[in-house]
Amino acid sequence: MAYVPVGFENKYPLELHFTDRGAGEPLILIHGYPFSGAAWECQERELIAAGYRVITYDRRGFGESSKPSVGYDYDTLASDLGKIIQKLELKNVTLIGHSMGTGEIARYISLYGTANINRAVMVSPILPFLLKTEDNQTGVDQDVFDSFKEAILKDRFAFMTTFLKSFYHNGMLTHGWVSEEKLRADFNLGVSSGAAAFLKCVDAWVEDFRADVVKIDVPLLIIQGDADKILPIESTGRVLAKIVGTLIEIPGGSHGIPWTHAGEVNRAIIEFLGPAAVSKRMTSNVEYRPDLN
Repeated sequence: MAYVPVGFENKYPLELHFTDRGAGEPLILIHGYPFSGAAWECQERELIAAGYRVITYDRRGFGESSKPSVGYDYDTLASDLGKIIQKLELKNVTLIGHSMGTGEIARYISLYGTANINRAVMVSPILPFLLKTEDNQTGVDQDVFDSFKEAILKDRFAFMTTFLKSFYHNGMLTHGWVSEEKLRADFNLGVSSGAAAFLKCVDAWVEDFRADVVKIDVPLLIIQGDADKILPIESTGRVLAKIVGTLIEIPGGSHGIPWTHAGEVNRAIIEFLGPAAVSKRMTSNVEYRPDLN
C-alpha cells in the first residue's frame, strides 16, 4: 500500500492512503463524505481506459488513511492535497472532486495557485457557500447542520442509513436502480471512517468559499443532478456557475451521480479533458435515466 505523510498527532505520524494507476496526464480524484477513494471506481476504470494516470486518495479520517482527532478544516485538507501533489511530483494535474472534495479544489487553488493545475471538475459541488445568511439567501439554514451533528452524536450508524436515503433519492431506491448490495457497501465504507472525522466534517460544510472560487483561473466543469437532496443545485451548482465554470445538469440526478449516472458523468469529464481522450474507447453502457422525483 502507498501512503503520504501529512503530519503528526502527538508523536504519532499521520498518513494518507493513495492509489496511482494508469499512465498519461495525471488526474487526482477527491472523494465525498463519508467515503474514500474507492467511491470513484466507475470513473477510475473509464479514465484509465481513456489514457490517463488516475490518482485517488482517502481524506484524513476516512478509508485507509490515518484517523486523527484534528484537521478537518479546509485549510488543512487543502494542505493534505498539496502534499499528495508534492510527493508524487505532479505537473499539469486535473483535479476532480465530488461533493466535499470540491472544497479541497477551491481552497487549494486559493492558497497555492494553479502553477501545477491544468483544469478542474466539480461533481455535486459544495461551493460556493452552503450556509444561509443575510447575504446568501439561497443557502441552507444552520439548523439543518445542527440537526445532523445531533443525530451523529446520538447514533452515527442510524444517521448513515438516513443519509444514504437522501444521497440516492427515493425514486432511485424505489425503482431499484441502487441495489441493496450497493447501499450496504456504502454503509460499511461510511461507518468505517473515524468517529471524529464523521462528526467534525459537518462544520467544514458551511465554510464560505466565495473568496476562493473567484481565484479559480483554470477551465472548470461543474456536473450536478437537479434532484440532489444533499447539496441542492439551487444553492450550489447553479450559483457557482454564475461566478465561474460551465454547468452540466443531469435531469433526475441524485447526489450520488458518480454511481447512478456514471455514463453521463464519465462522458462529460472525458469530453472536457480534450479530443485525445474522446478518441479513446469508453466501456460504460450506462444510459440516461428519467426524472424519478
